[in-house]
Amino acid sequence: MEALVVGAGVVGLAIGRALARRGVSVIVAEAAEAFGTGVSARSSEVIHGGMYYPPGSTRAQHCVEGRRRLVAFCESHGVPHRLCGKLIVATQDQERDALATLFARGVANGVEGLALLGRAEAVALEPALACVAALHSPATGIVDSHALMLALLGDIEDAGGALALGTPILSAAREKGRWQVRFGGASPDGLEVDLLVNAAGIGAQALARRIADVAPERIPRQVLGKGSYFGCSGRPAFTRLIYPAPVEGGLGIHLTLDLAGRMRFGPDVEWVEGEEYAVDPGRAGAFEAAIRRYWPGLPDGRLTPDYAGIRPKLTGPGEPAADFRLDGPAEHGLPGLVQLFGIESPGLTAALSLAEAVADALAA
Repeated sequence: MEALVVGAGVVGLAIGRALARRGVSVIVAEAAEAFGTGVSARSSEVIHGGMYYPPGSTRAQHCVEGRRRLVAFCESHGVPHRLCGKLIVATQDQERDALATLFARGVANGVEGLALLGRAEAVALEPALACVAALHSPATGIVDSHALMLALLGDIEDAGGALALGTPILSAAREKGRWQVRFGGASPDGLEVDLLVNAAGIGAQALARRIADVAPERIPRQVLGKGSYFGCSGRPAFTRLIYPAPVEGGLGIHLTLDLAGRMRFGPDVEWVEGEEYAVDPGRAGAFEAAIRRYWPGLPDGRLTPDYAGIRPKLTGPGEPAADFRLDGPAEHGLPGLVQLFGIESPGLTAALSLAEAVADALAA
């Protein structure tokens, strides 16, 4: 059995690993000249707990199970990570209900250790914090995403699989029970595989349109949400991640830490038409105002533009957030094909669980 996984981000590599570990001969094809240069390279690198997503949703299921698998994988493979915990904060009384909703969702989703805290309890954990209440998630953490992807690739190669860089997929069609795939790059050619996985991230919809017999109505629209990040110089003021109550399109401008303890803030939400990664320094003022709601001690002029990411969303402004889309043969009727759409946050956390679901769908 031979498989081609298109897209060498964290999800594509996790899928390649899951298939390779089941004895499938795997090639992971990536159009870029390195793995993990798209969505996976521009995330917050957060290991999410799983309290944001409606119980029973695909996001909830794979975030919680994926987190458990991810932590175990990091421990077994020496991937740098830390379960530093997170506080989701209400900075005014009307936001308390949002915390209660997240707490109830988290409990229903099986998130471990959640606790609603009063102001005094939250400030005892993080003295620089300003809030009226908080939700504590000790299962939340951070991870070195590049090291994670490198470890996933190592498992693929140990199982006999391969990574093909600079290999854009031009077309695919099912003929005589197998997938005939044409690819470009420096040495354009074709190959024949039994299984095909579209894990192309931002390019997933475009690739789907190049796969023969995929019905147009099975290809969801794509809406791009740009999120900018600002770094913060100076000694870290917090030891945990700090998140405000969620906002439309995202989780609010939150404080994350890297494994060296450096603080950074973001992302905000900017609806865009294409991939554009420059960070506008003029957004610093809005960042400062948002941050000072929970960290009034932020010094003036401390923020500096850092990086931006693009999230491949399935819904836009004013619309309820869509769930992850995993379309297998049961959905589109094409044997040996799975397509993933709208895999944004918490895609990194969910990757190892999503990978098993994809492998199961292809084995059915």
